Amino acid sequence: MPQPPDDLDAVAVRTWCSLALEALGRERAEIDAINVYPVADGDTGTNLYLTVESAAAAVEAVFAAHETGATAPATADAVRAMAHGALIGARGNSGTILAQLLRGMAGVLADGGDAAHLRLALARAAAAARHAVAHPVDGTVLTVADAAAAAAQGDDPALGAVVNAAYEGARAALAKTPGQLAVLGRAGVVDAGGRGLVAVLGALVEAVTGRTPPRAPRTGPGAPPAPDGSAEELPAGGAAADCPDGEGGGPAFEVIYLLEARDEQVDRLRARLDALGDSLVVVGGDGLWHVHVHVDDAGAAVEAGVEAGRPHRIRITHFATESGHDLRSPAEPAQRAVVLVVPGDGLAGLCAQAGATAVIARPGEPPASGELVDAIRRAHAREVVLLPNDAALRHTAAAAAEQARTEGVRVALVPTRAAVQGIAALAVHEPDRGFDEDVVAMTAAAGATRYAELAVAEHQSWTMAGVCQAGDVLGLIDGDVAVIGSDVPATARTVLDRMLAAGGELVTLVLGEDVPDTLAEALEEHVRGGHLAVDTVVYRGGHQRAPLLIGVE
Repeated sequence: MPQPPDDLDAVAVRTWCSLALEALGRERAEIDAINVYPVADGDTGTNLYLTVESAAAAVEAVFAAHETGATAPATADAVRAMAHGALIGARGNSGTILAQLLRGMAGVLADGGDAAHLRLALARAAAAARHAVAHPVDGTVLTVADAAAAAAQGDDPALGAVVNAAYEGARAALAKTPGQLAVLGRAGVVDAGGRGLVAVLGALVEAVTGRTPPRAPRTGPGAPPAPDGSAEELPAGGAAADCPDGEGGGPAFEVIYLLEARDEQVDRLRARLDALGDSLVVVGGDGLWHVHVHVDDAGAAVEAGVEAGRPHRIRITHFATESGHDLRSPAEPAQRAVVLVVPGDGLAGLCAQAGATAVIARPGEPPASGELVDAIRRAHAREVVLLPNDAALRHTAAAAAEQARTEGVRVALVPTRAAVQGIAALAVHEPDRGFDEDVVAMTAAAGATRYAELAVAEHQSWTMAGVCQAGDVLGLIDGDVAVIGSDVPATARTVLDRMLAAGGELVTLVLGEDVPDTLAEALEEHVRGGHLAVDTVVYRGGHQRAPLLIGVE
């Protein structure tokens, strides 16, 4: 058996990430099933897996960029990539805390990977994670991280001894979590996030020593005694429906985004989000932050981020079926959900209020199939209707649907070409009717909606409507340039007249972030003046590429 290394180098970091991803892949479903705190939404294992997947991909990118041969990247490059990958890819409450743990470790391991540095790294990581959580709670992953750091302290110079001690300390602490947090005790489970951390630390043991450590405590009938001699006898997830978050209720939305902002702006953001909701975790630094919070007003949480800096990769998940948290067991998916791509955070909030899961497509940043698969998983339903809302995303969405089907989800892809078609489809969605009937109704509603958008020409170009110059306002109807104008209001009126000439009952206007409300008011008046039987609805799209989206049903 090879001698354990004395230093955690870049190759060992790479191996650690790979083994951690494998471990979480094996245990993901089990961890999802015991997820009862802070919200019983059954996705902790999945969130941790996706977070480590992003960290591992970032480390692989460092190795891929390094010249081949006998040398390897510097340890500092590998650990910083690991931390950065986890930060930008963090999912959920648990993934966000894990990202901070890895960031805390990276800040120390970049200077050295021996036993002394690892001890300090574990201590810094635990302290950083606890600081990142607005209201730390004992019996959670924070307690497990504290125990790992405490157990690792000592004088043994062997790196293997440090990782073994940290793992055993975390494992023992995990077994005690049901006695520290009432909701865990009632459900008869250990903390899901803590169990995920034990899996990650177990991968570190294997990467350093080559030995596969014993697994973390299991739950359910027949589980072996915990390290402290106690037995876990209650069925996994058995009391999830009694008290999903430990307090008998909670906010309706989970809001997550990356934020580019200065430290002092983030301090103010923490205070504002803390007043809006709970489960607040803000991690990161050096101008880039990952924000996670549970709130009732998703729009206000996003607006707080806009005031603090530049939020992007915004994800909003609706917890409730009617109001409050969904009281299903975390292992029991909903029957049906809708997942759709939207061009701005305003529409994401609208979709979340309708119970749908939204993926935001930023200008120049179309979602990859993996992001759509992640959204389907977050929707946590047996049946999913997927609305790409962009012709260019049809193949991406098809690949995501196929992947989700291999995981046992029934997915119907409705090939919507614009956000207004998606809104029309969502408006007629009825989860209580048959799946095929619902898909047919949503497809018909989308197909009956003509769509248009306004754009500003970036350079001179030939179009279907003639030659445009840089700065001209273009009116695109059903994807083709139909109108060339000099300003937004006049071009919008012309586009509306052309679309309504073929008839219509409802006009949908989606205004971009910088478009004044007066434009919507003027366009509503224009529609009323020339088309008496046509109604108009207006939505704020937030930060989207087009200043105005138009739909006519």
